[in-house]
Amino acid sequence: MSKKRDRIQVIYDILNAVKEKDGKIKPTNILYKANLSPQMLNEYLKELIGKGLIKENNAKDGKTYSLENKGFEFLSKYKTIVDFLETFGLN
Repeated sequence: MSKKRDRIQVIYDILNAVKEKDGKIKPTNILYKANLSPQMLNEYLKELIGKGLIKENNAKDGKTYSLENKGFEFLSKYKTIVDFLETFGLN
């Protein structure tokens, strides 16, 4: 049985999905890449926009999302923490 992801891991998965698509990712793609329900995705997107980690863009073919500087910083610091934990066998 797989371990349930914690909140920080879900946020990382969302931000990483946005980063991989160079800031032109639609909500449906985030939904699949981060493995979330539509309701959970909406809650996380609202929070991440409110905290300045991502930005919602209104394009003619629908909404897309892109990372703000704070989102890039989150991904960088998250990687540092994961590397630290792996170094000491704490992951």
